[in-house]
This record gives sequence, structure tokens and C-alpha cells, in this order.
Amino acid sequence: MALISSTTASKLVKVLAESEKDTTSLDPDYLVKWDENDVANPQNWTTKYKWWVTFQLGMLALAGSLGSSITTPADETIARYTGVSDEVAVLDVSLYLLGFVFGPIIWAPLSEIWGRRVSILPAVFCLGLFSIGTGVSTTATSVFVTRFFAGFFGSAPISNATAALGEIWSKETRGTAISLYAVAVNGGPALGPVIGAAIVLNPDMGWRWTAYIHAIWVFVIFAVTFFCLPEGYPLVLLKRKAQRLREETNDARYWHPHEHLKLDVKSILTKQLARPLKMLCTEPIVTCIAFYAAFVYGVMYLTLEVFPLAFQEARGWNRLVGSLPFLALLIGVVSSVGLNIWNQYRYNRISLEANGKVVPEARLAPMAIGAVFFVVGLFWFAWTAEPPHHWILPCLAAMFIGVGFNCIFQQCLNFLIDVYKLYAASSTAAVTFLRSLLAAGLPLAAKPMIRALGIGPAVSIVGAVAAVLLPVPFLFMKYGPKLRGLSKLAPEDV
Repeated sequence: MALISSTTASKLVKVLAESEKDTTSLDPDYLVKWDENDVANPQNWTTKYKWWVTFQLGMLALAGSLGSSITTPADETIARYTGVSDEVAVLDVSLYLLGFVFGPIIWAPLSEIWGRRVSILPAVFCLGLFSIGTGVSTTATSVFVTRFFAGFFGSAPISNATAALGEIWSKETRGTAISLYAVAVNGGPALGPVIGAAIVLNPDMGWRWTAYIHAIWVFVIFAVTFFCLPEGYPLVLLKRKAQRLREETNDARYWHPHEHLKLDVKSILTKQLARPLKMLCTEPIVTCIAFYAAFVYGVMYLTLEVFPLAFQEARGWNRLVGSLPFLALLIGVVSSVGLNIWNQYRYNRISLEANGKVVPEARLAPMAIGAVFFVVGLFWFAWTAEPPHHWILPCLAAMFIGVGFNCIFQQCLNFLIDVYKLYAASSTAAVTFLRSLLAAGLPLAAKPMIRALGIGPAVSIVGAVAAVLLPVPFLFMKYGPKLRGLSKLAPEDV
């Protein structure tokens, strides 16, 4: 058996320490690792196959994110049907996002035990079932409960897919892959209201079909990925390789640390499930990134309530036409892909100058540019959203918001993957926890705040907060290495 690298050894020592098992009797010469050009190693898959897997992960994440907003055009109809106020009907969105708060705490750590596939596909199937449950609901309680559990299960692909991409793509190509994947994730909330409005205005369908169409989409993607999505988590694959070598050689000395994880209830609760929350509280990098990403993500979902007020109430457009400005938001998200791909080439050059080392701070240039776009877009929208200003002005502002959102959010994830590697799923789950908590609350405050202050002042307050947070990416670029030095979970070779 070839010797393992010092980097790999340090990672395995961490895994062994967490297992709380006696491994002193195991022969280090028979520690299973990747052979050179090992075809089972996800990093060695063909580029074509990697893109196929990336597409599947993107569609799974889209299934989860689309569900958060596809029912929003039906809120008024649901409110009348169930006998609740328009303000209460917003719980349709908020409870779905509240499911995003609690889901990643479960799904991300479980993916680091049993792998990405097992932690995603069963949850996606349950998402489809609860979407059907929303469609057949007859009371406000059943609508809200099924929406919460749909969000709970729908969070699995969103919290785990990014980490899965980090295991497939090298640092030299991952930025491009995540740029295209992010369009599916971040485009879902913008695309959902357009689809939902078209369904609600169709006299042959009605509000229930917003849930049914979503369920159909989920089950189609589940069927494809059930047969086509491979497992890509290296520790699970190496464990399987160790088991295969023992069978093929009839030599029981082959082993891998992941086989010796302690999986009793206490260990799962105190180590795996608690890790995202622990990282949120004890890792300065995760804490800072999470709060910034949470605000930006919350604003994205705030638009689900602000846009109808600006384009339907203030301008008198119907639901379908009033939802089309969400496409401007989507165009902004798509437009930012070019900037993110450019930064991947810049990142590669900086990494090469650093003798091939990972330089997480090199990911942050688009985040800084996006922060400026985000602030400009919010203030622009605030003071042009209502007549007599031409409708094209707030739509252009929405494009700026979309560019800023996607640049900020995507590079937050890229940065965390670079820093935490094997714990990427837990670090992104911590961010998902906090961002979803804020996103669940902001839509509830949107209508009361705007009705009390007006669109201009209300959105300007949000823009002012974004302006205060504008220095965050610049501070990370300057002080990122010092913050990483304070981390207990970031590998030393970063």
C-alpha cells in the first residue's frame, strides 16, 4: 500500500477522533485510499459525466427552491378559501422557509455519515408527497402544515448539493460548475411566481394546481435521479472500496476510518446533528458569512411580497403581468454567471501564483461587486417602483438586485467549500439555517411595513442595511486568512 499524504492523514485523524473507537490495532499500511487515476474517485470522472451529475443536482435543488414561491400568486385565493387574512396567508411562504431552517440540520450531517444520495433522494420523494398534501388541503391548518414539511424535505438537495459539487469538481473548475448550478437554485424563487400566476389565472386549473404541478416536477426529477445520480461522497466511497477489497482479497486487514464511526443516538446528536449549529456559534467565518448571506437571502424572498404591491396594486396589473418583473430578477441572476465564471479564471491564476494552494479569499471579488449592485438595485427600486415612473425602471433595478444576490450568495458557498472541505455540507447547512430563518420572517413584515411607510421608505430601510453591510466582502478579502487561522475545523493546507 502506498503512503498517504500528510494532508490526507490529518483529515483521517480527525475522522478517527470523532469515531471514539479503538483503531490502534488497525494496520496503517492497509488504510484504503484513492489510487492514482482511480476511476471510482469522483475527481477522476469524465468532464461530460460531471456535467450530467451537476445538471441532476441543479434540477433537484430547483425542485426545492421552486416550491418556495410557486404558490405565492395563489395567496389571496387561499386566504378567501380558508377564511384567513391576506397577512396570515403569507405563512404559505414563511412556513415553507421555516422548513428550510430545520431541514439542513438533519440532512447535511446525515450526508456526512451515509453519503449525499441517501440524504437527498428520500427527502425529495417526501417533498413531492407533501406538495400533493397541500393541493388536497381544505383548511388553512392543513395548507400551512404541509407547506412546512414540504420545505423541511425540500431543503435536502439545496443544503447538500453544493458540497457534492465540491467533491466532483477540482478547485480549478468548481467555480464554473457552481455558477451554472446556482442559476437553478437562485432562479427558482424568481421563476415560481410566474408559473404560479399562469396556473391561478387558468380557469381550468386553479390554486391547487400550483401544488400539483410542483409535485409532478418533483417526481419526474426524482425518477431520473433515482436511476442516474451516483454517490460522490469520498468517505462513503472509500468505505465501500475497503469492503470490496476485503471480499476480493479475503484479507480482513483493509480498512477505512469511516467504517468505525460511532453511530449511537448520543454520538449523532452531539456530533453530527449538532455540528452545523456548533459551527454557526464557534466558527467566526461561518458566523460572519451566515449573517450576510441570511440578509441577502431574506431580501430575495421579501420581493415575493414587495413586487405584487408595486406592480399589481400600485400599477393595476393583473397577477400574470404583475409577476413578469420576477423575470427581470431571473435575468439578473443569469447575467451574473459571466462574472462568476471570469472569477474562476482569476482564481486559478492566483492559486497558481500561490504554488497551487487553495486561496479562498480569491473567490470574493464577485461578492464585493455584487454587494455594490445589491445596494444600488434596492435604492433604485425603492424610488422608482410606483407611478409616475416608467415600469422599466423598477424592472432594471430588479435586474441589479438579481445580479447582486447571485454574486454574493454563490461566492459565500464557494468560499465555505474552499475553507471547510469535508465539513462543507455542515458549514453550508449552518448558513442555510440562518438565512432561511430570516427569509421566513421578512415576508411577514413586508405588507405591514409597506402599508405603514410606503414602498419608497420601506425598501430604502432595507437598502440602508445593505449599505451598512457593504464592507463585509472587502473585510473578508483582507482579514480572511486571520479568521481561518482561528478555525478548528478548517484544514491546515487551505
